[in-house]
Amino acid sequence: MGELSKADAQKLLKTALDIGEAMLVCGGEVSRVEDTIRRICESYGVERVNPFAITSSIVITLQLSNGESVTQTRRISGSATDFSKLEELNELSRFLCEKKPPIKEIQDVYQNSIQAAEAENISKKTFLGYLFAAGAFAVFFGGNFWDGCAASLIAVCIWILDRYFRKIMQNQMLYLLFAAFIMGTLAMIFSYIGLPFHVDKIMIGDIMLLIPGLLMTNAVRDIFSGDTISGMLRFCEALLMAGMIAAGAVSAILLMGGRG
Repeated sequence: MGELSKADAQKLLKTALDIGEAMLVCGGEVSRVEDTIRRICESYGVERVNPFAITSSIVITLQLSNGESVTQTRRISGSATDFSKLEELNELSRFLCEKKPPIKEIQDVYQNSIQAAEAENISKKTFLGYLFAAGAFAVFFGGNFWDGCAASLIAVCIWILDRYFRKIMQNQMLYLLFAAFIMGTLAMIFSYIGLPFHVDKIMIGDIMLLIPGLLMTNAVRDIFSGDTISGMLRFCEALLMAGMIAAGAVSAILLMGGRG
């Protein structure tokens, strides 16, 4: 491949940043994001790639063979867990490294890949996952059949909040506080119906849908991989998220009279 011009390097860098940002938002590890960006840029003949990523920012500097340098920074906001989209992004990065489409086409390739991933009908699978996971966890932790059914019904509300309301409320902490409060309120309502419900088991089943398990796992992995800053940031974020979930659930219990 011929020598990259500064304009082409800017276009390449923008696409690499787009892919890295999407991977971070979907729950990808910092080391994997940096490695993906490095491989994509090096495959197009960049002499040296210096990516630096944390949970809230990505900075990349490309050193071209003619001595020029190109730097771009991207502020990362929001996070979610979407392994399907993450897999699509991994496939896209492999395609770019192997096929090396022209620089002027890589942004279109990226956009088409993202649109295909978003157009894929996975909403039904996600809905069923929420439904069965909440019910199964409620039963697993000692609940009865009715507890599992109640947890599954509340999981439908959590799915609706995740799918629609989460896009409106950008602050992750406030969203978790609100979602946990709604979950706790609905769980407490079941205690007044008269059927043999156990509110604690119902709450446990639904809280499992909200806890930042992947975030905590990635935090520990980042720390052991040497990405201490990213690991500590994610670890603190996971603790704060867990605190908000607990605060929302406790607020609902206190508001509803603490009957269980």
